[in-house]
Amino acid sequence: MTALSSSAAVAVLGSGTMGRGIARIAAGAGHNVFLFDINAAALESAATDIKRYLDRDVEKSRLEADAAEQIESRINYTADLAELAEAALVIEAIIEDVDIKVALLRQVESQAEPATIIATNTSSLSVTAIAAGLDRPSQVAGMHFFNPAPVMPLVEIVAGAESAPATLATLTDTAEAWGKTPVQAASTPGFIVNRVARPFYGEALRIVEEGLASVQEVDEVVVGAGGFRMGPFALMDLVGLDVNLAVSKSVYEQTFHDPRFAPNQIQQQLVDAGRLGRKTGRGFFSYEADASVITPRVAAPSQDVTGVIAHGEAAAISGLVARLNSAGVAVAPGFGPAPGVALGTTLLWPSNGRPVSAVDSLVPELNIVAIDECVDWSTASVIAIAGGSDQAQGDAAAVLAVAGIEARVVDDGPGLVMLRIMCQLASVAADAVLKGVASAADIDTAMRLGTNYPTGPLEWADGLGAARVAEVLDNIADYYGESRYRPSSLLRRTAETQSKLREAQ
Repeated sequence: MTALSSSAAVAVLGSGTMGRGIARIAAGAGHNVFLFDINAAALESAATDIKRYLDRDVEKSRLEADAAEQIESRINYTADLAELAEAALVIEAIIEDVDIKVALLRQVESQAEPATIIATNTSSLSVTAIAAGLDRPSQVAGMHFFNPAPVMPLVEIVAGAESAPATLATLTDTAEAWGKTPVQAASTPGFIVNRVARPFYGEALRIVEEGLASVQEVDEVVVGAGGFRMGPFALMDLVGLDVNLAVSKSVYEQTFHDPRFAPNQIQQQLVDAGRLGRKTGRGFFSYEADASVITPRVAAPSQDVTGVIAHGEAAAISGLVARLNSAGVAVAPGFGPAPGVALGTTLLWPSNGRPVSAVDSLVPELNIVAIDECVDWSTASVIAIAGGSDQAQGDAAAVLAVAGIEARVVDDGPGLVMLRIMCQLASVAADAVLKGVASAADIDTAMRLGTNYPTGPLEWADGLGAARVAEVLDNIADYYGESRYRPSSLLRRTAETQSKLREAQ
């Protein structure tokens, strides 16, 4: 282990929400901490806030009173940079501006010991650019905590172009010693989490922008079919639309306008209107007492269901078939022209990314209703459906209802909701692996721990099959004629490998 000794002092620059959270973590690990800010009122606020959180931890029996007092006694509040000279680790958590960060860190570096490590908590700026402004770039790296820092388990350890292996090893082991789960990332736009997560918001915004579903419908599908704790719109409201948009713009600019990361005008317009989410009382949703709620479109079951026919490739419909079997529904094998679960002439067709309007003419003898994908079929409670007549949608709802799943009707478009979002997440994640941003394991860990995803996007893609993910994205790309939906070449390589393994079995 190369973690800092608990006897080593730690300096934290900036007493805002992140700075005071990091100070609590370091002090809790036994370090003497110097929390620096040029604003005396901010330091006073930080001291009050930290004591309040420690007192609450004692009240909730998460911390002994003596331990809380010791943590509080280890935090020194200062506006004097000279007091930071003894720190073995300096963690910068100030405003997201490269020039301001570098100017302050140059002052700190000039009086620090030669072996002092400097870490930046930036969420999206280039660690390489920050390190380039200092005299000892090999001792500079990213140490990106997530808010609230004392609670969130993930820390991204970000390597700048000149970061020494010893620097990265010390930060990694120190994060572990502080009870965190570190992942390794290269200094690329958004690192892991803020890069890979962009489609979670971007695809949801585009679905709404095109009138395929409402904000509430998308969120209910993402929670009910995806197992996410919050839908993308509720989450943007919680984080702040201005904050989320700023990250999207930053990643988009730094990737030289890669269309997969393009911000959306809907979000920009709400920010311009001052509708920033919960903190202003209105965002995508209204948090005012008299706020109206739009009723989602729910398809009513048309009949009781005792038996269905399952057509085509088992993998595409295995999740639904398993739910039907568990419910005691008789599932007979079929050999129809399209995969899916049939009730009479209605076919519940697992979407391949094409709208129903593009495929129903190929099988005119069936009434096709597209069904979305679920991240975990065993726990899904809601799923999106599209296309078909009212009667066909009622038949589809009946099959889903007997399986314990409620059907949400969305307009017929490419890829429905959950499938579209997850495939794009998986492709962006795969591209991050391909370009050396991080390993597949660290990406999945980061998305589970940093954003509370129910599963890593690459783990999900492995379960669905890389070939199907690539097919869905190819079909969406063909529909729009845009490179935004190009599958990562790593997905195609993985699909080829998986195909060869199946043939060899």
